[in-house]
Amino acid sequence: MKKSLLFFLFLIPLAVRSQSNNAPSSYDPHEIAITGYLQTQYQRAQSEGISSFSGGDFSKNSRDRFIIRRGRLKIDRVDKYSSIVFQIDATQNGVQLMDAFIQLYQPTSKALIFTAGLFNRPFGHSIVYSSGFRDFPERARMFQTLMPRERDIGAMLSYHPKNIYKFITADLALVSGSGYAARDYDSKKDVIGNIAFKFDSLANKKFHLGFGGSVYKGTVRNDTENYYTFDGNSYIRNTNASSIGYNAKRDYFGGNLQVQYDNTFGKTIFKAEYVAGTQPGVAASSSITGPLASQSFSAQPATDLYLRPFMGYFLWFTQQISQTKFTALLAYDVYDPNRKLKESEIGLNNGSTAGDIKYSTLGYGCTYVLNSRVKITLYNEHVVNDPTKLTGYTEDLKDDVFTARLQYRW
Repeated sequence: MKKSLLFFLFLIPLAVRSQSNNAPSSYDPHEIAITGYLQTQYQRAQSEGISSFSGGDFSKNSRDRFIIRRGRLKIDRVDKYSSIVFQIDATQNGVQLMDAFIQLYQPTSKALIFTAGLFNRPFGHSIVYSSGFRDFPERARMFQTLMPRERDIGAMLSYHPKNIYKFITADLALVSGSGYAARDYDSKKDVIGNIAFKFDSLANKKFHLGFGGSVYKGTVRNDTENYYTFDGNSYIRNTNASSIGYNAKRDYFGGNLQVQYDNTFGKTIFKAEYVAGTQPGVAASSSITGPLASQSFSAQPATDLYLRPFMGYFLWFTQQISQTKFTALLAYDVYDPNRKLKESEIGLNNGSTAGDIKYSTLGYGCTYVLNSRVKITLYNEHVVNDPTKLTGYTEDLKDDVFTARLQYRW
């Protein structure tokens, strides 16, 4: 038994592993497998104490820092009918639970999989795609706003046939809606639906295509007598005693595309996602910064809800440099909390706050893959917000961030 255990501990990390977080290291039956990765990095911001979606906000009097961005340890086991995955994240901030789920499936094809526990929300492409394999340091601002830390607790049914329809993947999940904290603060549950199509080895095995669509239908509980909706060019306050306990709509609709071309110059990859819908948030204040005012809640919001019609997207482009170990990175993403409000109108007498400001980010850099385990990333993010009428936001904030990262994966 000891020899078998040691065999799997060393063999499994070298096997073909899924790039999806909602799966064990391999679906081949095995005893305990231990995998993971460590990301340590240096960052320098344009200004001290900035709000950032690149690894979190900087301390009040600091513009540069060393941090452990991710320290993942994943343990899984697979048998004929089931599997279990348990993953933690250890950084300078402590140890946190990341994944903890059980899967049941058909013993032969595994086309139909039932998952229960804490897992990545099956929305779009980049949410479920592992940070250990992703070329870009972070997910786009819109996903860090709508689905911070990506996980939620609940149950999911997945369909991935192995026959002639193997290009289809479909997921349907019922989750608490409170996200990574996994402590539901109301009786409502949220529904997530996702369908993806993937065609590999087209055009003489040089062209790969993937695309899909997702929907998120949920609610956020209001705990005051007021909530705000946007009508025309201003916020309208809805006041009623019955507003306490009102379930505000939290609806997302998204589409995604992935294209890869293996050419003589090197591998070329383009990825894009677009999401729009209604996001319940709060007003920005001295205690809640603008970017966090529209972020999804992990606990009951204490102040009035603001129902914002949002829009966001990202474009990711990577190009391997002439069959070398270098890959060039280029990205552009946008998150607009209120797509019906112009930045020049924010701060006028319309109820708007810093929580309505649109941000765009241009990212560029490169990676160097030393070997199958070690990767170095150099990346700069140029973050832009248009001028508003609000004090402190009358011009573009100085909040660019440079990242130098060293990653080891086993």
